[in-house]
Formats: sequence, C-alpha cells, structure tokens
Amino acid sequence: MTATPNPQIDIRRADERFPTKISWLDSKHSFSFGRHHDPANTHHGVLLVNNDDVVRPGAGFDTHPHRDMEIVTWVLQGSLVHQDSEGHNGVIYPGLAQRMSAGTGILHSEKNDAWRLKGGDSHEDPVHFVQMWVVPDEAGIAPGYEQLEIGDELLKGGLVPVASGMEKHRDAAAIRIKNRYAALYAARLQAGQSVQLPEAPYLHLFVPRGKVRLEGAGALDTGDAVRFTATGGQKVTAVEDAEILVWEMHAAVAA
Repeated sequence: MTATPNPQIDIRRADERFPTKISWLDSKHSFSFGRHHDPANTHHGVLLVNNDDVVRPGAGFDTHPHRDMEIVTWVLQGSLVHQDSEGHNGVIYPGLAQRMSAGTGILHSEKNDAWRLKGGDSHEDPVHFVQMWVVPDEAGIAPGYEQLEIGDELLKGGLVPVASGMEKHRDAAAIRIKNRYAALYAARLQAGQSVQLPEAPYLHLFVPRGKVRLEGAGALDTGDAVRFTATGGQKVTAVEDAEILVWEMHAAVAA
C-alpha cells in the first residue's frame, strides 16, 4: 500500500475510456485492461477494473479463470447468468448485489441467457452491467461467492452500501469483500435528488446511467467518472434520473 498523495479531483470523460467492441460485446474500460495498456492508468486506490459492458442476447463470456481478486458485478439492465467451478450459479439482475472472490483460483462464465434457465423463448434484450475488481487484503484465500437483493434499499434514494470489507459496514453492507479498506455504494437518484460523497483518501465516482452535477466540478454525463484523492464530501445531484457507483477506499495498490 502507498502513502496518500496531495488532494486532487481527476475527471475522466466517457469517451476517454478504452473501447472493446466486437459482434456480441460493447465494453468500455476505465483502466488498463486486456490489450489496452497504459502504465499511467492501471488503478485508483485498490480499484483495478471498472468495465462498463453491454452483451447481446444469447452471448457472453465463456468459462475463464481468475485468481486473487474480489470481483463485484452490478447489473443496470437485463439479466446475467453466473456459473463457476465452485458450483455456484445464479441470475444477476438490477438491484442484486453480487461478489465473487477468485482467491486461489476459480473458473466462471457470464452469459446473457437467463431465458434458457427459465425454459423460455429467446429474447432480444441486451444486458448492461458494470464489473469492478479490487485487490484482496491477502493472496491465496479460499474462492467464494455471495449475492443479495438490495432493491428495496435503493428505492430510498441515498447511498446504499453494496459491498464492503470495512468494519463500519459489518451490519449494513449487502455483501462482504475481502478488503478491509474498501466499500462500494450505489444510488438511484430521481431528478433533483442529492447524495453526499464520503470522505476518504481515495474515491471513485462512476455514472453508468443518467446525468448528475458534482459540487464544484459541474456536469457529469453517462459514462463519466471522477477519481478523488485525499478529498471528499462533495454533493452529487441528479440533473435527470440517474444511477451512480462510488468506491470509498482507504488504501492504494503500490504503483
């Protein structure tokens, strides 16, 4: 982990993200990912991946491995089927928090084919989701999986803990991650509603849907993100109906 640097607010616009677009996938990467590598853009705090993915019906990510990573998936539209080598399977949909701990090694797949599990007809709806990776406190932990419905909490309009390893969320966070320095929040905001960001050495604000205004910085559109260092507490106000994802982090990966 590294020492906290000087205060900074770094706005990253949607069109600055690395794109991956193929027949079945439209993905935007906030940080270096796959063939896209920029040594100056590998992480913020302990967040290494913030992928904004749209997958067409009947397609998805075939079985592939992960190791020593806490992976949180947040669906905005449609549904995503998860299956892994530890025997876990489930359908992830809006309002469902899901975490996979890769630990010593895990294989999993993610497909836009929930209709198959239900025995229904094919559909034409894409699935839109954000997948985020943070490093665990320690390597070599046992793989794990957890999901929980938090849709009712989101209806209240405030920042809702989605996933956390922090002690302050022990009785509040929907799911636990194996990093005691990090927490993810989500908020669904109607036009005019506001939330206040936490204060932390590192924050990452992402706007996957809608348009908001950040106090002191102006408008943020769909796909925009802000990396805060040694600051926080700003107000975020929805200009139109919007959804935001916020990582609060009290440590950083060594550069």
